[in-house]
Amino acid sequence: MVCKCCYNSQRSYHTMKRKPLFLLFLAFLVAGCSTPDKSASSPGSAAPKAGAQQSAGSIVRLDPALDQIVPKDAIVEKLSGGFTFTEGPVWRPQDRVLWFSDVVGNVVRQWSPNGEVKVLIQKAGGDPGNVPPGGFVGPNGEVADRDGYVLICQHTARRIVRVGKDLQMTPLVERYQGKRFNSPNDLVYRSDGALYFTDPPYGLAKQDEDPAKEIPFNGVYRLKNGKVDAIVQDLTRPNGIAFSPDQKTFYIANSDEKRKVWMRYDVAEDGTVGNGRVFFDVTAEREDGLPDGMKVDSQGNVYGSGPGGVWVFSADGRHLGTIKPPETPANCNWGDDGKSLCITARTGLYRIKLAVAGQPALYQ
Repeated sequence: MVCKCCYNSQRSYHTMKRKPLFLLFLAFLVAGCSTPDKSASSPGSAAPKAGAQQSAGSIVRLDPALDQIVPKDAIVEKLSGGFTFTEGPVWRPQDRVLWFSDVVGNVVRQWSPNGEVKVLIQKAGGDPGNVPPGGFVGPNGEVADRDGYVLICQHTARRIVRVGKDLQMTPLVERYQGKRFNSPNDLVYRSDGALYFTDPPYGLAKQDEDPAKEIPFNGVYRLKNGKVDAIVQDLTRPNGIAFSPDQKTFYIANSDEKRKVWMRYDVAEDGTVGNGRVFFDVTAEREDGLPDGMKVDSQGNVYGSGPGGVWVFSADGRHLGTIKPPETPANCNWGDDGKSLCITARTGLYRIKLAVAGQPALYQ
């Protein structure tokens, strides 16, 4: 396709080629003057530097405080693509690689800084059997444990497994009061070694109406010293979870189209949670996406995958801005030197380098 300014120049040339040379020169001069200046910057933006990498996405800045977190020259980089539904990023500092899940593809993949992506684990969410293509059958959230191994939430198998150095998966927790979980989704450790995880019904073909559903609610659980407790039972679609740096606040994303909220809870000394209240409500937002995977940085700022991008909040619940990759994000996590936010978004894997270090995972 020929751009408008080039088309005008070509037309001027063909209609004037038989006229005097100075008229031909004049036509090209006029056409050139009408061409937009690509180096011009819009109000409030910096002019692009020569040779600078182009951003794959954009950043919406709503509060000046965001500039101290997301530098003005920060860009969204696309690391890789061509997947089906990316989730669960976890940085592996020993090998300097990033693991991530493909919920629909039913595999765990590994991204390396040289750009190589390879499949680590096939059928990482369990054997889908006769589930139709496109179902959320695979692995989801991932986290490293105290020994450096990785825990993975499995949708089809409806459990959490521990991945050994040989990449073999061993069940860690499968049931609550003798009943199978729905489809564990996301998980996080607390400093006392307790594992917290969410259990919405996305891995069940008919979700809440599925006859295979054994637990009547969609809960948030704590696994401590081999005992499983349901600590939240009144959320319709509990999804991403995270602790504040002092572990006195516990955040939960509720991925319900009718109630798109991030919740916050007080954490008692014994690790139980209470006093749940809305941290931020995006039910009225029309952009694609729901509150999903989330992380908290070392200063207590919250990063929540949600409608249209990764929403950045201060600890007191102010929406500072939104990081917008070109696809709807599902999760995020820290990588590289601890200041890079890696984002899984539908078919792609993205990264943005920040000015604030992420809250390090308890076990890396």
